[in-house]
This record gives sequence, structure tokens and C-alpha cells, in this order.
Amino acid sequence: MRPEVALPILIPLLAGALSLAFWRSRAMQRGIGVVGTGVMMLSAWVLLYTTWQEGYLVMHMGNWPAPFGIVLVADLLSAIMVVLAGITGFATAIYSLATLGKRHEHFGYYPLMHLLLAGVNGAFLTGDIFNLYVWFEVMLVASFALLILGGERAQMEGAIKYVTLNLVSSALFLSAIGLLYGLIGTLNMADLADKIAQLEDPGMVKVVAMLFLVAFGIKAAAFPFFFWLPASYHTPQVAVSALFAGLLTKVGVYALFRVFTLIFSLEDPFTQNVLLWMAGLTMLTGVLGAAAQYEFRRILSFHIISQIGYMILGLALFTPLALIGGVFYIMHHIIVKANLFFISGLIYRLKGSYELRELGGVYRSHPWLALLFLIPALSLAGLPPLSGFFAKFILIRAGIEAQAWWLVGVALLVGLLTLYSMVKIWSEVFWKAAPPSAGKTPEPRTRNDALLYLSIGGLALLTVLIGLGAQPVFVLAEQAAAQLLDPRGYIEAVLGGEA
Repeated sequence: MRPEVALPILIPLLAGALSLAFWRSRAMQRGIGVVGTGVMMLSAWVLLYTTWQEGYLVMHMGNWPAPFGIVLVADLLSAIMVVLAGITGFATAIYSLATLGKRHEHFGYYPLMHLLLAGVNGAFLTGDIFNLYVWFEVMLVASFALLILGGERAQMEGAIKYVTLNLVSSALFLSAIGLLYGLIGTLNMADLADKIAQLEDPGMVKVVAMLFLVAFGIKAAAFPFFFWLPASYHTPQVAVSALFAGLLTKVGVYALFRVFTLIFSLEDPFTQNVLLWMAGLTMLTGVLGAAAQYEFRRILSFHIISQIGYMILGLALFTPLALIGGVFYIMHHIIVKANLFFISGLIYRLKGSYELRELGGVYRSHPWLALLFLIPALSLAGLPPLSGFFAKFILIRAGIEAQAWWLVGVALLVGLLTLYSMVKIWSEVFWKAAPPSAGKTPEPRTRNDALLYLSIGGLALLTVLIGLGAQPVFVLAEQAAAQLLDPRGYIEAVLGGEA
């Protein structure tokens, strides 16, 4: 038994329950929000260190052996993802102290935030395909409630699109699970991986694999299932947008990495070609959508889509270097994207608008904020020596080695267009003079703005450290990729002598 595997799930669940117990105390809910996410982040770091030292960690729930009981499994990829969820959750909790009003807190923001984090970590750590579906639904319920928190018209419109497509994804996911169970008779992912090669109907396996691909593609906002994301992510409170942007689509990407390295084989040319085309078109459509926007958060939302394409590219190429690049890119992107949404919220607080044409002059009035924007913005575009440069460099080199020339060209083009979008934001928001009419009235500064700079500065520092310390991050990603390429260690850790 390895109880530390369950702590990243149990801690946010406990914090959420305590938040409900102190429903009438705003101060207690805020304190529990910061302490709960902080303790969860520490437990995630402990889990990553233990996994690095000891290898796979498995917890059999109720002491029922696999494949009969439910298991929680931590390998390096899932431990990395839990750490990133902890960092994002902790930064969001601090940021929320300075941006969330009494009205939103009264509607249950903090319990919902903890529930969302529990769902995210549960999806990363489960070793059971049906429980992956259960944790996806926990995330969907919490995210939908957070999305409509406040009940504004734009939020409701975005939430309808969000929940509709995600319910379709859930239905496809559940159908795929039912078909897979009917074929093999088990739900344990290690057991599925052990037995699926024995099936005598490869055509049916391919059909089930495509169902999983579509279901997870919707969750990840990959082409052609992406349109729900830019219609919804810019509508809620900015702390919610940042939490969504950092984590939710990455759960879909994680599921793709897990299922198509453990259960289904990417040695099948058809499946690999579908993923390659999906990666290239996701990159292109996302970046072109961003280039056409002039609203801060909508630009960032479209760039989530384009960056998802890079991550899927790492999986689709399916070489050791490509998988390293995919894992590295996930680590870089979660931190950078959450930070850019935080910065957009601070700009709104200062200037009262997200529309680029109504903004300007921030560099002159807040030069430190301009610098803090440049760090994640240039990292997103892939400029050295920041984290995004090394992530893109690894993927592009992997594409060259695999002779996927058109995808290499797309990746380079998308990098240039991403730089164009970031320069557009810099020019409109920071460099040009402030327009005579400022649009909306800025929000009153009723709380300590130092909390905002603490979250933004901390994530910017992490971006710089990942870039300057790229070698140890590369080694971590290399070990995670090695585990993905050789799933026998995962299977034997879960099933033991039954493998």
C-alpha cells in the first residue's frame, strides 16, 4: 500500500468539505483555499520525488488486488501532471484572494475549486479506465458550476456550448468503455494492455480506439472539436479562466498519452496518421483564430488550441525524442498559459477592459508588469532562453528525425504566428499611448495588489527556471517518455505476478 498516491486526491476533497462546513465564514474559506492547495502542492512534490526514486507506486483500494479492485497508479508522467496541478491550483488560490468578490465566493467558488482539483488529480492517478470516466465527470460538474458562477449572459452562452460538447465527449467515452469491456472483460488499464494483443478482431479494436480518440480529442479541444473552448474560456472570472486554461485541456492530452501508449498501439499506421493530421490542423486553426482576435482572453483561448497541437505532435510522432518533447511541452505550457490569463486579469483591473483597442500605456505606468508579460509571452512564442524554446526545439528536431517535413513546417509557422499575436498584445496594451476613452470603468482596488504580482511573478520565475535549467527538466521528461515507450513496467507494477 502506498497511501501517498491518494493524498493529492484526498487533500482537495477534505479542503472542499471544510469549505462547505465553514460556508458562512468567508475568511475561513479563503484561508482553507490557500492552505489546502498549498498542502496539495507539497504532497504532489513528495509523490514526484518518491516516484523518481522508487519507480511506479501502486495503491490497491480496499486491499483488493488488481485487476479485481480499483487501483491508483503513479508513474513519472502522472506525478509530473499532479505537481503541475498543484502549482496551478496554489497560484490560483492566491490570485483569487485579490480578484474574487463576496458574491462569487458566496456561490461556492472555493468548494468547487477544490472539487475540480480533486477531479483533475484523480484522472491523472487512476489506473482504471471506468474511474477515468468518473473523474472526468467530477471535473465536468465542477467546471460547469465554476463557468456559470455569477450568472452573466455571456457566461451562460459559453457554458451551454461547453457542457454540450463535453457531454457528447462523455457519451462517446462511456460507449468506448462499454465496447472495450465487452471485448476483453476488464476495466483495469494494465490488464487491458496485457490482454488486448490477444484479441482476434483487430478491426473492432481500431473502432474502439477511434472512439477514445474522438472523446479525448473533444476534451483536449483538438481539431475539429475545438470550437467550444474559445466560446467559453473568456467568459468566467479570470481566476477560473486561468485554472481552466492551465489544466482542463491537459487532462484530455494526458488521457491521449496514457491510452495510446499503454492500451492501443501507435504502430498502427492508420491511428498514427490520424493523430499526425489532428496535430497539424490543431496547430494551424488555433493560431489563425488567435491572429484574427482583438480581445485579450480570446487570443489566449485560441492559443490554447494551437499549443495542444504541439503536445499531440509529440505523441503522434511516437519516437523517444518526440515523447520527451511532448512531456516537456506540457510542463512548459501549463505554467505559461495560466500566467498569461492572470496577467490579462490584472490588465482588466488596471484599465477596465479586455479589448486591445481600448487599452494602452501600461508600459509607462507599470513597467514591471510589462516585463512580467514578456516572460510568458515570449516563452509561448518559443524564444530562447525561456522554457518554450526548448520544448519547441525538441519537437521540431524530433519531426526532422522522423522526416515529417510538413509538420515541421507547420510547427515553425505556428511559432512565428504566435510571436505575431504576442507582439500584437504588447503593441496594443503596453506600448501604444492610452486611448482617450478607456472603455469600461476599472475595478476598484479594494484588496492588496501584491497578491496578484505574487502569483504572476512566481509563475514567471518558474518559466525562467525551466528555461535556464532545461537539462534536469529534460532528464525528467526523458525518464517519463521511457516509461511510456515501455509499458511493461506499468503492467508488472499493477498486476504483479498476474502479468
